[in-house]
Amino acid sequence: MNVVLAIDSFKGSLSSVEAGAAAAEGVRCAFPDATCVVRPLADGGEGTVDALVAGMGGELRRVTVTGPVGRPVEAAYGMLPGGTAVMEMAAAAGITLVAGAEKNPLFTTTYGVGEMILDAFRNGCRRFVVGIGGSATNDAGAGMLQALGFRLLDANGKEVPRGGAGLARVAKVVAPGLGGVGGATPPPGEAAHSRAVRPELRQTDLSGCTFRIACDVTNPLCGERGASAVFGPQKGATPAMVAELDAALAHFASVAGDDATQPGDGAAGGLGFAFRRFLGGELVHGVDLIVSETKLEDYVRGADMVVTGEGRLDAQTVMGKAPIGVARVAKKYGKRVIAFSGCVSDDAGVVNEHGIDAYFPIAPGAVSLADALDKTNAAANLKRTAEQAFRLLRA
Repeated sequence: MNVVLAIDSFKGSLSSVEAGAAAAEGVRCAFPDATCVVRPLADGGEGTVDALVAGMGGELRRVTVTGPVGRPVEAAYGMLPGGTAVMEMAAAAGITLVAGAEKNPLFTTTYGVGEMILDAFRNGCRRFVVGIGGSATNDAGAGMLQALGFRLLDANGKEVPRGGAGLARVAKVVAPGLGGVGGATPPPGEAAHSRAVRPELRQTDLSGCTFRIACDVTNPLCGERGASAVFGPQKGATPAMVAELDAALAHFASVAGDDATQPGDGAAGGLGFAFRRFLGGELVHGVDLIVSETKLEDYVRGADMVVTGEGRLDAQTVMGKAPIGVARVAKKYGKRVIAFSGCVSDDAGVVNEHGIDAYFPIAPGAVSLADALDKTNAAANLKRTAEQAFRLLRA
């Protein structure tokens, strides 16, 4: 029996790798000679860094960067073998880093995201996998670009302030190599001045880097479905701010010579646009990106059974969540799929129509939430449930 286990984290309880290991123990209780391969799983959002670092032999690196409101924050990202960095933009510019009264997307910045990238670059990384959910920003990635050495200049050749509001003043974008787009010309000496102020960026040539962006939204940068209108209010934008930000983003896109209508350009307050337009980034559905990066398909191809799951299975699971991504790969090769979950909803049966042949909740009965989330209990429950499911297969 060859079993591949790729289970999303049980949030607040087991990590992806821990869940996979617990289920594998149960499988081996039923099939002592089973070969169990545990692969990390995530959907590109929270937990992606931890899952890939733990499951792919990486290391976690912590770096102090500029937070969304300008205060220093400690952000963590993963460095994987082969020079790949895996990051969550929320570690540097996430909404959870901003207190309620400080939420103001006119001024919040993605500068810290660029600092994370720069740190990884200086440590030898040339491939970047970045999840961009949970942002506090609406600056079209301008802060990130500024941290990476791009200069966003106004009509007088002065650097515009950070934040979404500053985009309305951009007249030219100057890349670290000092080429530019837009209509303004810096005053005499501007190019030399930029080298003098940030000499460390003269060696930062990102042209050899690749960026794969986990992005599950399809919103364009601007308009009624754009970043400002749809996501701005969650970040503290009033109706007046939404209109101001939308106009600023449209102006920035115009200066960049791009219509910014690509699906995903509006992700993370326009960070998707910056990655695509200025860094050549590829925007990929979150779970598809993780499945690709972990080479899950190579393992599934030779499996007898595939095991997946997540903390809660419900009708939302089929809306692009990680277990359905695993099931999609498994069914490509005609493999049977079992899912385990901390709990299931009444409408969870829809997952059976999307590649999961059977699913099993792991709770042993009526227990408190605290007991269910306890790491030791959850691992034991998952092991026991997996054992019983596979005993049925053996029978």
